[in-house]
Amino acid sequence: TGDCREGAISPRQIRDRTGAPVIALSEQHSLENTLRLFESGVDDVIRKPVHIREILARITAIRRRAHEDVTYTEVGSMRIFMDGRDPEIDGEPLPLPRRERRILEYLASNRGRRVTKTQVFNAIYGIFDEEVEENVVESHISKLRKKLREKLGHDPIDSKRFLGYRLVF
Repeated sequence: TGDCREGAISPRQIRDRTGAPVIALSEQHSLENTLRLFESGVDDVIRKPVHIREILARITAIRRRAHEDVTYTEVGSMRIFMDGRDPEIDGEPLPLPRRERRILEYLASNRGRRVTKTQVFNAIYGIFDEEVEENVVESHISKLRKKLREKLGHDPIDSKRFLGYRLVF
């Protein structure tokens, strides 16, 4: 967060340091103020009061629009779609349950980087789902690995205890 008054850090200066969306929280409910904030370079303007879930939803929408042209990732013989379609292996669809498919998409979107069980859980279930235990991730990944091993002949998910998971090529 930052102060958008004169002399404060501008949204463009923030954007020079990070790729994160810049969202302004506004207490002034006027068109002139909203337009001024957009002209200063913010990605979105939200009026106070606001729920954190709305902010998170707006961040997700901004990121989705920024990556709309990236519809799939290729990892070896796998083509992993980022729009909810089942992945393909050697051009053949591999039907997966929704959670397993989302985990594979998340690992592909973080290709080469290791992600923790908590990060996977938050990406799949959201940070506000208190009804589900985080350990369910291990079960989903185990099932996903078995299916991928059957089709590929090897396990493309590298895991290190306490460090997390990574999709290997």
